[in-house]
Amino acid sequence: MNETPRTDAPEARRPDATPPPPFDLLPGAPDSPVLLHVPHSSRAVPADVRAGILLGDGELERELDHITDAHTAAIAAAAAAAAGTVPWRFVNRLSRLVVDPERFPDEREEMAAVGMGAVYTRTTHRAELRPAGFDPAPLLDRYFSPYARGMAEAVAERLAAAGRAVVIDVHSYPSAPLPYELHGDGPRPPVCLGTDAFHTPPALLDAAREAFGGFGGVGTDSPFAGAYVPLAHYGREPRVHALMVEIRRDLYMREPGGAAGPGAAALGTALAELVDAVSRTA
Repeated sequence: MNETPRTDAPEARRPDATPPPPFDLLPGAPDSPVLLHVPHSSRAVPADVRAGILLGDGELERELDHITDAHTAAIAAAAAAAAGTVPWRFVNRLSRLVVDPERFPDEREEMAAVGMGAVYTRTTHRAELRPAGFDPAPLLDRYFSPYARGMAEAVAERLAAAGRAVVIDVHSYPSAPLPYELHGDGPRPPVCLGTDAFHTPPALLDAAREAFGGFGGVGTDSPFAGAYVPLAHYGREPRVHALMVEIRRDLYMREPGGAAGPGAAALGTALAELVDAVSRTA
């Protein structure tokens, strides 16, 4: 499950071509309600975006080691391969240092207080990432908005095909808190499940607790809370269910930014069990 670090993207090498979408939508079973969302697994930073980042090359690689949810795309792929009903996958092609598609793009985002809103201006260690006065609008227009539209459309397609949609966010987090974390003083269980009061039904949470029960402990909403739902459906559509799965990185990889270990395969199997449990639920 190794991933090769990259700090460029295909569109940066083809300036005259129409840029591809900043995500891959990988099809599953036509009637599957499940959408595995993998927003933070990539290290790719287009060259023109790289030019606006203040870090040197070595510093940028170290920041990518800390901020990237390494190997989560591979864990989701393993789950899709093992599941009885193949889930759909929505995978970010670019690093969250380009834009973070899971942040609010406005004053609702609490992480903006540490320079880590939809477009980051600070690093995980609160150093300058982009210059003072940086205008995020071009990045939001080019990357954030198409991503948000694509995710909303993918969820709408699951609603139309299956009558419901279940968004399972696949994340990871470091075993020790980083300086940017606003709630880093809470518990850091092997698996943290992020929930939403409107979109996370008890049956979904129970299924996740059972699926990941063999990894030494499952917690809820600490150190990270909430679950991603496209704004078009957020708080409005009760047929959209959502859960965030945050995997502590020492379970499956060498920190920071190292190779995956045998734990990754076991986590893929557990995620497949959750997918199948959710798929069977009427």
